[in-house]
Amino acid sequence: MATVERSRSETHEVTNQASPLEDYNVFETDRVLVEALRREGADWAIERAREVGAFAGSARAQRAGREANENPPRLRTHDRFGHRIDEVEFHPAWHELLGAAVGYGLHALPWREAQPGAHVARGGMFMTFSQAEAGVGCPISMTYSAFPALRRQPEVAAEWEPRFASLRYDGERLRPAPDKAGALCGMGMTEKQGGSDVRANTTTATPLNGGGAGAEYELTGHKWFMSAPMCDAFLVLAQAEGGLSCFLMPRFTPDGERNRIHLQRLKDKLGNRSNASSEVEFRAAWTRMLGEEGRGVPTIIEMVNHTRLDCTLGAATGMRAGTARAIHHAQGRAAFGKQLVDQPLMRNVLADLAIESEAATISALRLARAFDEAHAAADDADPGRAGADPPAGDLRRLATPVLKYWLCKRAPGHAGEALECFGGNGYIEESGMPRLYRESPLNGIWEGSGNVQCLDVLRAIVRSPEALEAFFAEVAEAGGAEPRLDAAAAALRDELSDLEAIEARARRVVERMALVLQGSLVVRHADPAVADAFCATRLTDDWGRAYGTLPAGVDFERIIERHAVAA
Repeated sequence: MATVERSRSETHEVTNQASPLEDYNVFETDRVLVEALRREGADWAIERAREVGAFAGSARAQRAGREANENPPRLRTHDRFGHRIDEVEFHPAWHELLGAAVGYGLHALPWREAQPGAHVARGGMFMTFSQAEAGVGCPISMTYSAFPALRRQPEVAAEWEPRFASLRYDGERLRPAPDKAGALCGMGMTEKQGGSDVRANTTTATPLNGGGAGAEYELTGHKWFMSAPMCDAFLVLAQAEGGLSCFLMPRFTPDGERNRIHLQRLKDKLGNRSNASSEVEFRAAWTRMLGEEGRGVPTIIEMVNHTRLDCTLGAATGMRAGTARAIHHAQGRAAFGKQLVDQPLMRNVLADLAIESEAATISALRLARAFDEAHAAADDADPGRAGADPPAGDLRRLATPVLKYWLCKRAPGHAGEALECFGGNGYIEESGMPRLYRESPLNGIWEGSGNVQCLDVLRAIVRSPEALEAFFAEVAEAGGAEPRLDAAAAALRDELSDLEAIEARARRVVERMALVLQGSLVVRHADPAVADAFCATRLTDDWGRAYGTLPAGVDFERIIERHAVAA
């Protein structure tokens, strides 16, 4: 009788569901990333990257990522007595993740350890960690990127660098930086009336003691986007008497009082919900000038360059996460009598996602090496030269906006296709795929959207012919190895020989530049099956309009196996 009653109450067993993708090593199981770290000069960091990978793939870190997004930050402008405090409250999961990232040195590694491959090592660990949660990458990235701009003013750098380089996270309470074990840096450039056109900024800077490099100023105005407003200091742009200038604005004045940085509201964003973005008013806020008056853009541009590198790394991270999750789901789910991973059309989709991911990872880490090379060359160069000696600085100058544009453009479509591999399960928040999908457009917007990147490429081509030659020298490293690549590179050279009316077609030109550069890199460094499929599609007119349109003859099994977490 008990058996009959139990059978009446039990409607079904839960079968044919993939297991959660957790408690695995994010770094160790990513063959492409491991190879890239070794190849690009960061072999010494492999064990450290494994440690980051074990944390990022742990059930604990994955849960913290979910909790940080489900419990977004809250703004408290005043305390219960009516005092202005301008504080942002975060869920404990946010502090746990940000503290771990700081502890691994993701915010400062190349500046703490000046050794070859430091930007590659940091880039690989940044990609690994971000697969637990991408939102904490904002303050991590801006702190990492602030060091070059800060060094334009040595006495200010001497005060703040030790704080920014600390491996101790001390961000759960708002206190003056001198009283903390470590500090983080944010940035505020965008204003309501200007957007990317920062020269239209109206925030004004008034000198307190004569003005000039390193002097004290008060800033009055606003920022439409102030990233990571919980940080201890910010790099901001404002109009001084001599023109647009760069300033370091701490949260507290030297006498320990709260600086007059008033948070108006937090942005209600599409994604990146664990992280706070704000609108602020400056009401005679205390600052120090970095660099010369009127040279704000050249001063802050190095920060922008490094955050653009992180946008590229972030886009590649999303593609790897989507590929790994889609393959894992297909391995654990059956339909029409076969595992999804064995269905021919699904294999085509998964392999195509994997090809895009491999090309993105290889190119992003090659770009990180260009940063290592550029910094090394700059250290050895004549102090009068701005930047680095060719070819390192020149390649970085052009490859950064080219790859930032293309990888960020590919990321949203990639995330959408990976989500679709889950069917209806992928549309459910618990799968993690909606969070990945919402995150995917961010890197394309942050630090200049697609049009800004393309115009930057055109400026580099016109003003720095040596940068274009460095670009083609990199492409030529694979010369003669793949006829389709050689043909695509020759066609690109022909197109760039005629710059008349090029601005209107800049996106198409930059797209071709990215594909030719990626083609050279995958031919040299990717798995042969991946390289052949990349050249057969991305470098020819036979490329389909959607993922899963690879031609016959592609070794789907080999490509999928290479990118599967189980491998």
